[in-house]
Amino acid sequence: MSPPTTAEPVVTSDGAANHAMRWWILAVLGTAQLMVILDNTIVNIALPTAQHSLGFSNADRQWIVTAYSLAFGSLLLLGGRIGDIFGRKRTLIVGLVGFAGASAIGGASVNFVMLVTARTVQGAFGALLAPSVLALLTTTFRNPAERGKAFAIYGGIAGAGGALGLLLGGILTSYASWRWTLFVNLAFSAIATTGALLWLKNDKAADRDPIDIPGLLLVTSGLFCLVYGFSHAETTAWANPYTVGFLVVGALLLVGFALLETRASYPLLPPRVVLNRTRGGSMLAMLFASIGIFGVFLFLTYYLQGTLGFSPVKTGVAFLPMVIVLAGTAQVSNRVLLPLIGPKVIVPIGLLVDAAALYLLHLVGLHSSYVSHVLPYLLLLGLGFGLSLAPSFSTGTLGLEPHDAGVGSATLNTTQQVGGSIGTALLNTLAAGAATAYLVGKALNPENLKTAALHSYTTAFLWSSLIFVAGAVIAGLVLRSGNLATLAGDVRMPEAEPAPVS
Repeated sequence: MSPPTTAEPVVTSDGAANHAMRWWILAVLGTAQLMVILDNTIVNIALPTAQHSLGFSNADRQWIVTAYSLAFGSLLLLGGRIGDIFGRKRTLIVGLVGFAGASAIGGASVNFVMLVTARTVQGAFGALLAPSVLALLTTTFRNPAERGKAFAIYGGIAGAGGALGLLLGGILTSYASWRWTLFVNLAFSAIATTGALLWLKNDKAADRDPIDIPGLLLVTSGLFCLVYGFSHAETTAWANPYTVGFLVVGALLLVGFALLETRASYPLLPPRVVLNRTRGGSMLAMLFASIGIFGVFLFLTYYLQGTLGFSPVKTGVAFLPMVIVLAGTAQVSNRVLLPLIGPKVIVPIGLLVDAAALYLLHLVGLHSSYVSHVLPYLLLLGLGFGLSLAPSFSTGTLGLEPHDAGVGSATLNTTQQVGGSIGTALLNTLAAGAATAYLVGKALNPENLKTAALHSYTTAFLWSSLIFVAGAVIAGLVLRSGNLATLAGDVRMPEAEPAPVS
């Protein structure tokens, strides 16, 4: 069916077409975002099978995940800036095609080096793609009512994508091949690229200012060191000299980047983007939610498969009720609650609901029933994510002018990615420590090993709960009060001021 063509496009100052095509554009952006989000979990399900097929070690296996995270996390701000300079339609299409090409190479891999190289390239093109998606969403939907609906859909995709990745990964690995967890990206990319060519306007460059090379080197190096440090902690220990060294150097480089941006003539990340309390508070909420969310997808997957004996496909299906509740709640929170009362109330409440659900999940046992001891808390998690994640995406980019949309979107994506890296390393370390502590002085028989594994999962759930509580407190303190109309006026005030000059 052809899309409606009765309305003439009205091109905004940044070149995005705010016209009858906008809902088709949303479908394109949603497909692209789903591809990126799915990739965080769909490959994880296939890793043991891929390892057996290609014959690489357990130590090498971690690099399939780490290589993607390093490239994606460290290059996001550069990807956002490239979109500002060359136009988001171009960078979106290049990102989609490059991501698909790298996925095809990864799926056809004949050895570990080929697969890890493909994953690195995937991450690099993902860093170009993700900021373009969110920036185009921000600039296409400027009407408050339509913006709420669009960001509710986007937030639902972002929150549910991980669970859908588990389901799709399980199905493809079980009934096709681990290679199809990568080949499937070609279908997503083909759909999104076709839609982008048909319906997206050739937007003009939003910003032709010179690239802040010193800032770019500092932030890229800093994020690389930070993500690598957390990944290294996951496979070694927090006290490992390399872990400590990379984390310290990463933190120092990012502090240097923050100081430089206040003095740069053309800052890579203008301070006005993050210093506004509405946007900054939303980014902090996203950071803490991304840290804690790994306690859900990672360790609940372990529990369902390792303790309750679920298959990969059944595990994916088990997450679907949470996805349904999340999608419905995202619509209500973004379209009804956010315009009425603003994020200061609903985002902390959503994070506290997630904290309560994870606290209750930490009470599960070796023989708990999914229906009585897991499902109710998954529904509660869906409610909490719908109240916190979807509004955070919307208010994290609220009021951004076209020339700031790319870097603002990249910053929000960066907080999500860094939060995920922290969560994976922190919770894995805490879980492993809990299992080791439990086994001290006990016989290493199957029953004790199974109980130790359960203890590690429930420890991760408990710490995830505390992380969500901390996120709720910080979001409640930082976010400004007021409804969306009031906050929209507030966030635009600083944009009238010129960027700081040296």
